[in-house]
Amino acid sequence: MTALSDYPITIFHNPACGTSRNTLAMIEAAGYAPTVVEYLKVGWTRPQLQDLFAAMGVTAREAMREKGTPAAELGLLDPNVGNDRILEAMVLRPVLVNRPIVATPKGTRLCRPSEAVLDLLDQQPAAFTKEDGEVVGLSPVR
Repeated sequence: MTALSDYPITIFHNPACGTSRNTLAMIEAAGYAPTVVEYLKVGWTRPQLQDLFAAMGVTAREAMREKGTPAAELGLLDPNVGNDRILEAMVLRPVLVNRPIVATPKGTRLCRPSEAVLDLLDQQPAAFTKEDGEVVGLSPVR
């Protein structure tokens, strides 16, 4: 098994989001100390988003958050709007990027639902109770 300190994890986190909080808590319950990037505070760069989306195998449109964002009022929901324009809007308005995104040596993905993070961890907690009381049944270490 990999030493936890040798297993880099980065979570692009929004502390106001329950899914993001649950994902971070699962990572920490497994014994990891991830790098937490509060992207609403620090923002995004275009190359950073392009690299993350490439690693996830998604387009900017697929990674765009619609709920609770200005996506509709900016006209970004129109199917004719290209990825370049969406990327530009994401850099200017970080809230347009869906969350949380987690990057580990096993891959990078949008962790919705929060338990999607478990496939990215080398070590998992024995059990986890989400904020809403749902108990997530975890599989043994792979």
